[in-house]
Amino acid sequence: MEIINIVVNFLNDILWGYVLIVMLISIGTYFTIKTKFVQIRYLVHMVKLLGDSMGQKGGVSSFKAFCISTASRVGTGNLAGVAIAIATGGPGAIFWMWLIAIIGGASSFVESTLAQIYKVKDGEGFRGGPAYYMERALNKKGMGIGFSILISITFGLIFNSVQSNTISLAFEQAFQFDRTVVGVILAIATGIIIFGGVQRIANFSAVVVPVMATLYVIISLYIVIKNIGMVPEIFSDIMANAFGLKQVAGGGLGAAIMTGVKRGLFSNEAGMGSAPNAAAAAKTSHPAKQGFVQTLGVFTDTLIICSCTAFMVLISGVHKTEGLTGIQLTQKALSSQVGHWGNIFIAVCILLFAFSSIIGNYYYGETNIEFLSTNKIWLNLYRVFVIGMVMFGSVGELVLVWNMADLFMGLMAVMNLIAILLLGKIAFAALKDYAKQRALGLDPIFKKSSIKLPYPEKIECWEE
Repeated sequence: MEIINIVVNFLNDILWGYVLIVMLISIGTYFTIKTKFVQIRYLVHMVKLLGDSMGQKGGVSSFKAFCISTASRVGTGNLAGVAIAIATGGPGAIFWMWLIAIIGGASSFVESTLAQIYKVKDGEGFRGGPAYYMERALNKKGMGIGFSILISITFGLIFNSVQSNTISLAFEQAFQFDRTVVGVILAIATGIIIFGGVQRIANFSAVVVPVMATLYVIISLYIVIKNIGMVPEIFSDIMANAFGLKQVAGGGLGAAIMTGVKRGLFSNEAGMGSAPNAAAAAKTSHPAKQGFVQTLGVFTDTLIICSCTAFMVLISGVHKTEGLTGIQLTQKALSSQVGHWGNIFIAVCILLFAFSSIIGNYYYGETNIEFLSTNKIWLNLYRVFVIGMVMFGSVGELVLVWNMADLFMGLMAVMNLIAILLLGKIAFAALKDYAKQRALGLDPIFKKSSIKLPYPEKIECWEE
């Protein structure tokens, strides 16, 4: 295990220390400029679109697609990942999490709009994602297969072991529950839902995600208001650590940037190529609509929920405790403000957050297994592996599980970022078409003749 960890850490240092930081920031900035800050200009419109379920028959509503992707986004990264970012990179890491979310909003718009344009029919609904636009827009089937394998392993297997690992640790801390028992219960619950299909996944996410996110934000706001006098000092601490000379001199600035970007991407998934799989399932009248809805998911995840955790941890001061990290750091932070029930509240929160992530993550894998093969035997075999990894994660070691997640997430992001950079002009054209129709007072409707598309014969869902 130790040798694996050393190799994984070495690869992560190269991937995250050089390659991905440059790619995420430069490509996200390019998309931001080309779309004229789409993630800011359309913010109010994004909220209005959540209720939109117009368009073609079948699929899931825009709101349910938003909930599937948010279920995957909002999880361990928001509660444990933020605590790890602060413990590893200091308070300055939070600034870099914010920055990657704002810039990443444009990347999220592009990838989700592309996923809608190149989605395919799946029974009464739709499926799609990066593998589909790699094959149909870039005409690179091999690239699509490579991505499908990566995302199926990353989300369905490795990320799900991270989620179950965090749940079992939280329940051990709050209730002294045996982690193996927690794993068995999680594995059974996961099996019941994932064998039920996409509508069951969508319905579960649509109920759980809004409730759990609202509760968590309310508790966090209570703690911030209770300690309102500390807020200016915390902001100052975040900014000083993000850019401070002390960090440059001590070599801490690189750690703050790398950790913030890494944990930010793990949490909001902007540009990683995961959320487009949920975006493609939505029924909508124009691909840009789902691009907007998924961009809102990035902001909800990082700027609201991650910030809640960050402020709780920094207000409490428990991040200065030696050897305390992950979900147990967040539990200590909350319980220091509200008493022992804070431990229990975070354990319940992480159960809902992380379990909904397990379900959302599985759906991404399912979509890509179906890209590789329509034979149900492979899908059922994959489901068994997912359940096994949920069990494994519950009893596994924290450090190795997170490091493996970082490596596979990084490889996936590199592939997707290359694809959306090459295909960005299609999303820009879709946005222009959408804006033009809105300016005429219309509810935008998309057809494959609306914009110039490569390989139009491969467009399956936007006939005249």
